[in-house]
Amino acid sequence: MKTIFPENFEDLERSGIGKIAVQGLGMEGVYPLWFGEGSEPTPKLIRDAAVAALDAGETFYNIPRGRPDLRAALKTYNDTIYGIDLHPDRIHVPASTMLTVMIATHMVIRPGDHALIVTPHWPNVEMALKWAGAEIGHFRQHAEDGKWALNVSGLMDACLAHTKMIYLNSPCNPTGYVMERPDQEKLLDFCRDRGIVLVSDEVYHRSVYDRNSAPSFLEFAGDDDPLIVVNGFSKGWAMTGWRLGWMVTPKGYEEQMAVLCEIYNTGGPSFVQIGAIAALEKGEGVVHDLRQGYAESLAVANDILGNHRRVDHTAPEGAFYAFPRIKGIRDGLAFAEGLLIDAKVGVAPGYTFGPGNQTHVRMCFAMKTDKLEQALRAFTHYLDTH
Repeated sequence: MKTIFPENFEDLERSGIGKIAVQGLGMEGVYPLWFGEGSEPTPKLIRDAAVAALDAGETFYNIPRGRPDLRAALKTYNDTIYGIDLHPDRIHVPASTMLTVMIATHMVIRPGDHALIVTPHWPNVEMALKWAGAEIGHFRQHAEDGKWALNVSGLMDACLAHTKMIYLNSPCNPTGYVMERPDQEKLLDFCRDRGIVLVSDEVYHRSVYDRNSAPSFLEFAGDDDPLIVVNGFSKGWAMTGWRLGWMVTPKGYEEQMAVLCEIYNTGGPSFVQIGAIAALEKGEGVVHDLRQGYAESLAVANDILGNHRRVDHTAPEGAFYAFPRIKGIRDGLAFAEGLLIDAKVGVAPGYTFGPGNQTHVRMCFAMKTDKLEQALRAFTHYLDTH
């Protein structure tokens, strides 16, 4: 049958994360390390605020760019965390962080434009860029001195004459790489000179283990710089199912952003936004406790994965994933499927995070240490017996 749909629709394919998870969801006794979320529900103080808002009838439309009180709380939060004075008109809350990525993509990319992704990367980003008609390039991080690193000069050299966007995730899903301030300044200077929009995905900004928050481009960027920062509540406050994020754009685009937020989603649910205000205003203890739990789990992952003969493990500095290279893998998807069926350990195959990652797997370690140890022992036992 002749299709009536365009080629980029026909070419859409579920990521490797989804291909494994769809097989394992509902499986008895499975260790679910595939998704990027913890094993605990959203803390009670946030849930209580949303429930109270529902009981108060907060179920109507609101401003598509986000409730004014939420955007005010986001300004205060960003100002406090980063020591800045963020212009409130730059803050927009369309709904989920993935939606902010989609909006940012369509703000910048037209069919045939070149977009450069720092990889390994979250697969949905590449899907969004393909859907927008981008020509996509990749520039890979590398392991150096026991951690993941990025050659920023090489990244800049990889840009083409028609490069319109660079996408960077720091702290990085899946590697845990964190870009430090000198490299941030160097990269933003380059984007200013070349007129390239830098999309900085900072959704793991509170998931770092040696400081209160990861370095942000917002700490030094000007109001008019070619910078879009996307962020969200999913990771720092354990609010993955709430689907709420925010974005910071250059100043002077309130009208255009109001239109985009309206046509993409008409804003996030009002009661969800009220829960998010509670997270921002009362949730520093939540952030601290979650990060402490993740740090304890990271120690377990480093110990088990870092001491197995078939595992090449580079410890992450941020986020909550291990992204080890497994010696002997030929087909990453087949390996992940076998691991799920035989050991009941669900991981994301590395190929889905960009080229050069076929022999890697991603494991989310954001779970209680005893359960994580069981999962990783099952994983290493599978390696020992296959």
